[in-house]
Amino acid sequence: MSINEFKSPPDQENWRLTPGYLSQGCSDFESVHILLGRFLADRHSENPLLEKSLLSENGSFDWGQGQPLEKVINSQEDFEFLMKHPRLFRNAIAIVEPWDHVGYNPLGEHVRASLNVAYIAQTIADCDSILFPLWSSGLLDPETVIPVISSGLAVVLEGGEPSVRDASTFAGGKSSLAELHLFVEKLLLSRSPTSAPAIFICLSHQLAAQAHIRLIQKAVQQVLNLTELQRDPQGKALKALQTICQKIESAGNSLQVKKKNGRVVAQNWHESEFAVAPNEFKEVGDRQLLHYQSPNSETSGIPQELITAHEVTADEFKGVIDTSIEYEHELNIAMFHSDEVNEEAILFANWAYLLLHNTIIPHRHILAGSSLSWLMQMPYTIEILCSTAHEGEV
Repeated sequence: MSINEFKSPPDQENWRLTPGYLSQGCSDFESVHILLGRFLADRHSENPLLEKSLLSENGSFDWGQGQPLEKVINSQEDFEFLMKHPRLFRNAIAIVEPWDHVGYNPLGEHVRASLNVAYIAQTIADCDSILFPLWSSGLLDPETVIPVISSGLAVVLEGGEPSVRDASTFAGGKSSLAELHLFVEKLLLSRSPTSAPAIFICLSHQLAAQAHIRLIQKAVQQVLNLTELQRDPQGKALKALQTICQKIESAGNSLQVKKKNGRVVAQNWHESEFAVAPNEFKEVGDRQLLHYQSPNSETSGIPQELITAHEVTADEFKGVIDTSIEYEHELNIAMFHSDEVNEEAILFANWAYLLLHNTIIPHRHILAGSSLSWLMQMPYTIEILCSTAHEGEV
């Protein structure tokens, strides 16, 4: 073998180096978006990609058992091979698994929901998927992994059986709860105008909720611990930030999280179940998505300022889910939840993000390059789009 020849490691010999599996031509950013747009606009016509079965080379349709599910990042070696082929990750979605399954079906079999995502993406848009099973590979360096997956078409973080309220439930996996928190926080801070959208499902949705609170806590603590800020000789920027952070801290210290039955699960934002708590009723099976309705501050105990901030956010932003709920007869989703994200925590996080964002804007030239520059990467807002109900109770 000459010095210029490149030989694939054994695990990558079956990798397709040209994106796409069903199409006669190559799948790319444009073709994926065109086909996805067609599906959203017309979900009743015949599938345009019927020439080839997804099961022709992988009869069990399982990860690592053949094309089109051959791209599994089990090791640093796999990831380094992927980085040498940017065309692959730029024209694919990255699926991140925190756990190997989301639960069991009625037959007692593990349910690996990432297969559903990969199947749908390939079927409707011939969009390849690359799997990152953090539960088996361990946490690869987020500083190198996140820029790669964020340059693709989308990042989907999957669900899992463990509880984010109990670190011991992640025992047996190669990524701990603390490592998953680190990964999700860095992903939330990685956004840019050109980065891939990230979708957090089930367990990952709960990890994201915790990450929002943790990021705000870190920001508040760092700002309040500073005595001076470079390029801020009069201390105007730091004073403005500290005033807002004191307000956020005071609100977080006094905000209770209370269930519909009146049970208080957290007295303040430092308690372990502030962001995620046990569901009042386990949600198993189909549930209708209901458009989110703002709570009543008098009966809920949630400060009106937090509610109003979210109503402004909801009015400012409108996306596919909002439109679908408005125009479809009804939208249903399969649920399998023992825990739920708390309404109070998300309303609080949205309000805190807005305050921080608006305070940073006139001082961003001072923060740029300072130890607080990472604050400018924090989310701007969070919107609660919808909820589910149990026996008529939302």
